[in-house]
Order: sequence, then C-alpha cells, then structure tokens
Amino acid sequence: MNRVTHFEIYTDDPQAVQPFYEDVFGWKFNKFEGGPIEYWLVTTGDDKEPGINGGMTRPREGQSAGTLNTVAVKSLDQTMRMIEQRGGKNLRAEDGYPKGWLACLRGRSGRQRLWNY
Repeated sequence: MNRVTHFEIYTDDPQAVQPFYEDVFGWKFNKFEGGPIEYWLVTTGDDKEPGINGGMTRPREGQSAGTLNTVAVKSLDQTMRMIEQRGGKNLRAEDGYPKGWLACLRGRSGRQRLWNY
C-alpha cells in the first residue's frame, strides 16, 4: 500500500503562520539553511508516535498557497501511467534527488506529489 510520507505547506508568509501551528498543534519549525529556497522543516511530534513530518515554504511561481502531500510509490512510471489512465495529469517532469525520483501530478482531488524510493 502506498502511504503519505511527507507534506509541505505553501504560504506567502511562512514566519507569520508558524505561531498558529506551534500554538494549536505544538509543531516545531527549523529553518533549513543552504538550500536554493527559504524552507522550514516541520516536526509534528515524537518519531515514536504515529504521524509524519513535513516542510513549509513560499509557493513557487504559478503555484497557489495550500498543502501538498507526498506519496511513496515503488514504481513512478507505473503509478504515473495508472494516474493518467484514470484522468490525472503529470504537472512536472521527474526530478532526480539523492534518495529517489519525484513527480508532481493533479488527480481528481487536487495536486499531489509522488516519491519513488
């Protein structure tokens, strides 16, 4: 079964909204230094508890504010074919990362991201 493994919150003012998540949910934010964009790592709880961690940044050009989930899949090519056969759309070509490949898509419920590990 393919599971959500990461989330990203896109907002025009990350530092202004962080106190909301800290106060309401107890989340912790650590700014990631040295990357090509301003990015905060989000820790949502103890690793021994159920749940996932994520990130926060500003929307990229042409992107709306909102949340993007990352789903881990074993075969990016096979999953993309299944998505397109069912009316989904590939929004961005695969990007190579040190630990795998990433693709962005639009399914029937909105935008998602796939991670091939």
